[in-house]
Amino acid sequence: MELSGFQAPVEERDFAEIVGAAHGSKTPVAVEGLGSKLGMLRPVQAGMTLSTRNHTGITLYSPREMIIAARAGTPLSEIEAALAAENQQLTAETPDLSALLGTAPGQTLGGALATNLSGPRRIAWGAMRDHVMGVRAVNGRGEIIRSGGRVLKNVTGLDLCKLLAGSNGTLGVLTEVTLKIQPRPEASGTLVLRGLDPAAAVAALSTGLGSPFGVSGAAFLPGWAAAEIPGLGDASVTLIRVEDFAASVAYRLGRLATDLERRGLSEIVDEAESRRLWQAVRDVQPIRVAEGEAVWQVSTRPSRGPTVLAAAEAAGARGFFDWGGGRLWLAGAGTETLHQAIMAAVGREGGSWTLMRAPEALRLSAAVVPPEVPALAALSQRVKLAMDPARILNPGRLAATL
Repeated sequence: MELSGFQAPVEERDFAEIVGAAHGSKTPVAVEGLGSKLGMLRPVQAGMTLSTRNHTGITLYSPREMIIAARAGTPLSEIEAALAAENQQLTAETPDLSALLGTAPGQTLGGALATNLSGPRRIAWGAMRDHVMGVRAVNGRGEIIRSGGRVLKNVTGLDLCKLLAGSNGTLGVLTEVTLKIQPRPEASGTLVLRGLDPAAAVAALSTGLGSPFGVSGAAFLPGWAAAEIPGLGDASVTLIRVEDFAASVAYRLGRLATDLERRGLSEIVDEAESRRLWQAVRDVQPIRVAEGEAVWQVSTRPSRGPTVLAAAEAAGARGFFDWGGGRLWLAGAGTETLHQAIMAAVGREGGSWTLMRAPEALRLSAAVVPPEVPALAALSQRVKLAMDPARILNPGRLAATL
């Protein structure tokens, strides 16, 4: 079997055969879907590329049970269209980062799970990994494995679903994913507060998130970021979203506006504007990446978000936050100096970071995720040995030794 170039099989058994042969010959394999996330993390050095883009199709959809299963190469747009026809949606609000990463648009279901990327709704209903009921995959030996199932009450076998989520293709090639889904809210509305600084914004967002009004989005955009979204103006905006039945949304946003009126000017935007704003936040549209710049995703305690943002700005970066202050998107010069400054700022406040995009030299030389403590690193190595003993799947994606 030829193990070079670009291969995009149609059937699961073909993935198993190719990976099995690569395991036998110790040929490194770059795993991808449509390639929209190739700009993330470290570049993979491999003898061949194995794509799931032809392994497509919805294999199960039960609207009444709120379950959907699809082959890993199925475009998310196809799944979202099928769900929208039944007034349902994917819960994780997976972002499309192709513009941010400078890659081709479009993403697959397998890629969404492999990267475990989640949008603003994560603060209310959890991350992508939290809605996975079952997976099928091919491990580094070329063996077809499965975990979980297609019913809500399922306790079969070891939970490999969460292990594969966020593994970025280093533990296995996903071939099918089964997800829990939810009804699409009848309405979406957003309370916009203008002119707050980051600390005041977090206080307002905390009030909203701590209220009984079911907030499903909580973000802060500095003036420069707000100016990147047409119609928002050039003053900072603090955004609080509620999704539900139309009458309930109107009532809850009204109550929130009353509770927060002492914090400054506010307005409630309508359905269309609310959806437009949150798509922009979800896809990190305010950050326009110039040549030679890098992008970091930072997770920290919401109360520490303003401090991390201030430290990053002092070092020369710019950014905004959502998840009530718990996630920051930062951008700036793609240099080791700024990278070290951001790592230090996050380390001081407690949290995690990911180098999402950077010039090739920095991607190859710098850590793209925080180093693990020795005990966890040893466990990770044992998992890698069990799943991919020859270390052929996406070698170097997360670290030079993985």
